[in-house]
Amino acid sequence: MPLLTKYKFIQLLVFSLLGATSVLGFAPLYFYPASILSLIGLFYYWHQNRSPKEAAWAGFFYGLGLFGAGIYWIYISLHDFGNMPALMAGFATFVLCAFLSLFPAVVGALSVRISTHQNYTRLLAIPVFWALSEWIRSWIFTGFPWLTIGYSQVPSSPLAGYVPIIGIYGASLITISIASAIGLWIAKKPNSYIWRRNTLILLSLVWITGGLLKQIEWTTPTGQPITVALLQGNIAQNIKWAPEVAEQTLAQYLSMAEASKAKLILMPETAMPVLSNELPDEVKSRLQQHAIKNQGDILIGVVERENGEYFNSMLSIGSSPSTVYRKSHLVPFGEFIPLKSIFGWIYRDWLNMPLSDLSRGSIHQQPMHVAGEKVAVNICYEDVFGEEIIRQLPVASLLVNASNDAWYGESLAAYQHMQFSQARALETGRTMLRTTNTGATAMIDPHGKIIAHAPHFTQTTLNVTAQGYSGSTPYVRFGNWPFILFCFAVIAFIWRRNAIVSR
Repeated sequence: MPLLTKYKFIQLLVFSLLGATSVLGFAPLYFYPASILSLIGLFYYWHQNRSPKEAAWAGFFYGLGLFGAGIYWIYISLHDFGNMPALMAGFATFVLCAFLSLFPAVVGALSVRISTHQNYTRLLAIPVFWALSEWIRSWIFTGFPWLTIGYSQVPSSPLAGYVPIIGIYGASLITISIASAIGLWIAKKPNSYIWRRNTLILLSLVWITGGLLKQIEWTTPTGQPITVALLQGNIAQNIKWAPEVAEQTLAQYLSMAEASKAKLILMPETAMPVLSNELPDEVKSRLQQHAIKNQGDILIGVVERENGEYFNSMLSIGSSPSTVYRKSHLVPFGEFIPLKSIFGWIYRDWLNMPLSDLSRGSIHQQPMHVAGEKVAVNICYEDVFGEEIIRQLPVASLLVNASNDAWYGESLAAYQHMQFSQARALETGRTMLRTTNTGATAMIDPHGKIIAHAPHFTQTTLNVTAQGYSGSTPYVRFGNWPFILFCFAVIAFIWRRNAIVSR
């Protein structure tokens, strides 16, 4: 410790290493204690009556470690597939990580400032401000809630049992509360036997209750299970939109679909490398005939053009009337250009990304009635937003995510994305079907467990049997509101307590 105190740069490096360690709690390792342990190290420092400035720097470097190790694949997307120069791509990735690191920095500063000389107030302030910062990160500038701490507990930790009730941000709140309590214990070494006893009892109850909640069946199976084929075309991203391979890609997906006897056949996001109105009539006719033969439907990932606007869509063809789902939550700088007059030069001079100026679909779209099920479709990045997925519930009986994570190469991105889908299955009590270009193609049960998972970067069809569900979890009924109201109630309590103490 004297070495850490003497050399500040070593201290900040330790915080970055703690942040990087937290990534071990996320997929593909799923070592959920790692995230809690890394937070204990940070909170131990925060609980030592540090100044707001010191707490902010510690939080900032923790964030650099967390996001630097956790979303490094942004560089791959920008440089390897967006053709951005290496220096510019590295700088852009660092700027994003630095911006995200401001959130734990602000949490540290606020938690210390609001609880000066009141250790037990800080015990409450840290988890509330941290969890709220993650919720804010989910919507500010359209949102980027990647590596929200609650995800690190999905699906194996007992704390995952709280997800169907209070959602992923509520799970974050509980996870961080545990770390904050242990950090305070280590930092202050309270002499009170009653405090130590009560803290042990409370932590044990939280842990055991979470495990018991995991045993609850929040939803009920409805109807008979259906056969599903999840197509994974494994089309290399650098040739996906090349005109010379478009015909070959169409033939490949047509062949894969016609080889399946499944009632519901799902293709990945933008599987068809042509606009929907340019899809050859023969391909559409053969797909429809095959779906009718199987007494089911096929969902096709395709780009639509309508009135000069372009949409990232999933189109159904088959026995049921044709319907379409259009992606409504677009990726900034990936699917639309925010403040085009300011940032347009990036695309003109530095970045080459297809389909970077799409339009949004309606936020009020309803589930597709296909293959005898009511399917809530979401495309790629959309399943990171639990409050948006529940818009189609409780009507929907199945969840479907169509993605293309080939943009991020052989990185952690596809695995992390799948873990977020696991959380959506838990929050809704529904089976989640994931169909992707290169991985992670999978089926996830309502408890967030992966039932089947196709090898990545392989052309394959994952054949599964999926059960539809009805009913609502508490999260489907109330969304994030219980979490938000609780957090602001705690902040009001802390504010009131400070006012009384200062008199």
